Amino acid sequence: MKIAILGYGVVGSGAYEVLASHGYPVKRVLDIRPHDELGDVLTANYDDILKDKEIGVVAEAIGGLEPAHTFVVKALKAGKHVVSSNKHLICTYYEELHRLAIENGVTLRFTSAVGGGIPWLYNLKRSVRCDEVTKIMGIMNGTTNFILDAMITDSREFDDVLKEAQALGYAEANPSADVDGLDTARKTAISSSIAFNTIINEEDVSIFSMRTIQKCDIEYIVGRLGKTVRYLGFGINNGDSASVFVEPAILSYKAPESNVCKNFNMITLFGNSVGRLSFFGQGAGKYPTGNALAQDVIDIVSGSCELSFSPCELKVDNGSHKRQYYIRTKAHLEGEFIESAEKIGANNHIITKPMSVKQIHTLSKAILVSDSSSFFAGFEE
Repeated sequence: MKIAILGYGVVGSGAYEVLASHGYPVKRVLDIRPHDELGDVLTANYDDILKDKEIGVVAEAIGGLEPAHTFVVKALKAGKHVVSSNKHLICTYYEELHRLAIENGVTLRFTSAVGGGIPWLYNLKRSVRCDEVTKIMGIMNGTTNFILDAMITDSREFDDVLKEAQALGYAEANPSADVDGLDTARKTAISSSIAFNTIINEEDVSIFSMRTIQKCDIEYIVGRLGKTVRYLGFGINNGDSASVFVEPAILSYKAPESNVCKNFNMITLFGNSVGRLSFFGQGAGKYPTGNALAQDVIDIVSGSCELSFSPCELKVDNGSHKRQYYIRTKAHLEGEFIESAEKIGANNHIITKPMSVKQIHTLSKAILVSDSSSFFAGFEE
């Protein structure tokens, strides 16, 4: 079975090098840019891959929705196995791509789409075979963790650290996908879909951006509360529904996530039988993600082509999970939901009584209208 790679950017080139160095020659690489080192392997014409009967597995590393979606659909319909590192694609077309794979008797794999080089999805899929996963959570974005770690360690402001992250290449010129939670939301949706054997879409995930966090929040959380903060994605099985959300989380220093530094990731599952299993490592990068993409290819080439997809009807209900929250705002708040409040300068620092995820995210939208710099974080016990 021959191999083709779509895209020769950071991930695609990493996968190519890993496969070639371990005796798995790639027959074709699709890219519109010149790459003299690839010679005749390079093509800009997708039909060279689609119509080649020797090519049985296509590794998609283009990124984005188009033309990645069109290419993957055509590959599946042509009876070719597909692996992908594209979280946006997998999250958006999760059900469609699985059903196309089933209809055409091929495999769809995407373990590199969440966690980069961390074998997270691979082990999550193994866990759900004989255990009930009750919760998944984790630091799924290295950029946001780099920013928070530097703010806490070096007592710096958000904008200052963001500029450094951009200079180091951790953050894009437009960092919205990272700091506003879209990247983490897609990874959380994919992970929760597997964990709870359902279909969770990106729009089902409640998100609160971390871009309003300030040095004063860090000082209050660390100095007054004796805790720390990380940006986490959560999927929680409520029994008859699931709560899926992304938000800053206040953690005890004893929590493993509190000690994840720089741009590293940590993702965790909680199972009824196995308890807590955490996976730590580099969540992005040429070789970590390229290696994970290559592992999926090697599994298929080696004959491991099983595909499990039979989702249940579990729905998302973010009104079913409650936790306490910290709110910092200049807006005046009052109500039965407040457990304690302290005014420091112009800011009100509020600890709420337990509230549902839906309630706090609805409240946050109203608060941000009055004070666009407001910030909140949930207590993770």
